[in-house]
Amino acid sequence: KLRAYASQLQFGWRKDIEAKDGLTLLYDPKDYYRVVKEAVDEGYDAVKIDPVFAPTEPAPMGDVMATQGTQIRGCYREHDLKRSVERIAAAREAGGPDMDIIVEIHSLLDANTSAELGKALEPYRIMYYEEPTMPCNADMFKHIKEKSGLPLATGERSYTRWGFRQFFEDRTLNVIQPDLANTGGITETKKICDMAYVYDISVQAHVCASPLSTAVALHLESVIPNFVIHEHHTNNLKPWNKELCTVDWQPVDGKFKVPEGPGLGCEFTDKVLNTENKIIVK
Repeated sequence: KLRAYASQLQFGWRKDIEAKDGLTLLYDPKDYYRVVKEAVDEGYDAVKIDPVFAPTEPAPMGDVMATQGTQIRGCYREHDLKRSVERIAAAREAGGPDMDIIVEIHSLLDANTSAELGKALEPYRIMYYEEPTMPCNADMFKHIKEKSGLPLATGERSYTRWGFRQFFEDRTLNVIQPDLANTGGITETKKICDMAYVYDISVQAHVCASPLSTAVALHLESVIPNFVIHEHHTNNLKPWNKELCTVDWQPVDGKFKVPEGPGLGCEFTDKVLNTENKIIVK
């Protein structure tokens, strides 16, 4: 079985996700407490949260839910940092000491701000700090790691073996997160994972697309020795996403079974094949 985590809880979890077509951002730490409890009740022992979203319109800290928001880019103000820490503190309280928390930044903060936030989050025992800044300048990850002390992860914006090479050589990453649709396909990603193994770096594939993306990631993760955990995105709970493929990949008690079907183990549904644009390559 493959361990999984409930991903992107700032958009809510099952009660919030299945009820709507879009994603609803949560702002109040009380709601972060609630959604983490929901995930734990389903059997997950790890979650991921991006805590730096803010309302588009000025709003008091007590807003329960807002339908629109934006992720803060670049540098933080003090009240932004305080709000982010309160959200992760609420998640830790809800999940207890044994639950793992992954903090996601989506690479949009600058290195100094990310280091400052990482330092503030140290007391909450973060499993790893994902995409704290853009990976294009790999040296910035050394700065963040030295200042914050958190384990670091990145990968969905890195491409081929060469995009990961410096991170391996300077050992700034604890976890790599290659996206098989971006990184260069199954074979190239397997080579990246093998390179990471040489440097004792773990692997968590980046997964936030269709069930086909989930299937590919599960196949990869089941055959590498340095697999650490699988990402189960809130989008995977959406009816519109589930109907894209013939298999609805969902974990039980926070764990996936290793796929056993031939090939990737699933296909696109007739609805997709009959309604979506198709490009035939000859």
